[in-house]
Amino acid sequence: MNWWQAVILGIVEGITEFLPVSSTGHLRIVEHLLGFKTQGVGITAFTAIIQVGAIAAAIIYFWKDIVRIVAAWFRGLFNKEGRDDPDYTLGWGIIIGSIPVAVVGLVFKDAIQGPLSSIWVVAGALIIWSFVMMAADRRTDLGRGMKDVTLVDATIIGCFQALSPLFPGISRSGATISAGLFRKFDRTTATRLSFFMGIPALVAAGIFEAITEASHITASTDILIDGGMGVIGWGPTIIATLVSLVVAYFSIAWLLKFVSSNKFTGFIWYRIVLGVVLLVLAFTGLMAV
Repeated sequence: MNWWQAVILGIVEGITEFLPVSSTGHLRIVEHLLGFKTQGVGITAFTAIIQVGAIAAAIIYFWKDIVRIVAAWFRGLFNKEGRDDPDYTLGWGIIIGSIPVAVVGLVFKDAIQGPLSSIWVVAGALIIWSFVMMAADRRTDLGRGMKDVTLVDATIIGCFQALSPLFPGISRSGATISAGLFRKFDRTTATRLSFFMGIPALVAAGIFEAITEASHITASTDILIDGGMGVIGWGPTIIATLVSLVVAYFSIAWLLKFVSSNKFTGFIWYRIVLGVVLLVLAFTGLMAV
């Protein structure tokens, strides 16, 4: 993999990881256009590892919030008065909301990495879930804020989040934001909750995938590059990871500003178009399914 290919893939990962548009679908398309065998073990490992950069961006961006929530949670454990702090409840909510996706990831690991990673599944989930997002986006009773989060809210959002690894085209942010809107949170709060609920799950999944797949970065020999056989090395992998970190940071900032005064209509129609494009590529045999 050349350095410019690594930069392109890092940009794609950074932009799409937290937008409700499916980073999996975008990476599959771009990797295919760059000439990589999208189901090879090397490119699979590469994709898993560069996600760590985007996760780090979220941690950096929300660092003050993370410290505040963690401090409130620990304070509430040992101080009864501290349990009145909304951040204490939010802390428990994040923990409880992270359990469903962890269970799904462990129980259905083989299926997620196998048949459920099919381009047919990604395309279908992109299109079908767009209508779920459309229904959520049309709600007009969105008046709840971050201080109104309950454990019931967190559990429901967590269950929605658990759908994303099963059907990657749904996108984790698309699932959690939709759940937040259905629970009547305003768009900014629903989006911030999506990040808060996603950080523990993404950190755990990213570390696990990075460790289990790391050996394939230098061991893989089934990646097609310029008509020959090539190997993805640590150099391009590190470049792509750093690029995804920087791009994801600005992507997060842009998204939070965007949702403060806009609906998700543009994302919804974009998802539908992307899903159709993937179906066409699969039907014509231009992309491996």
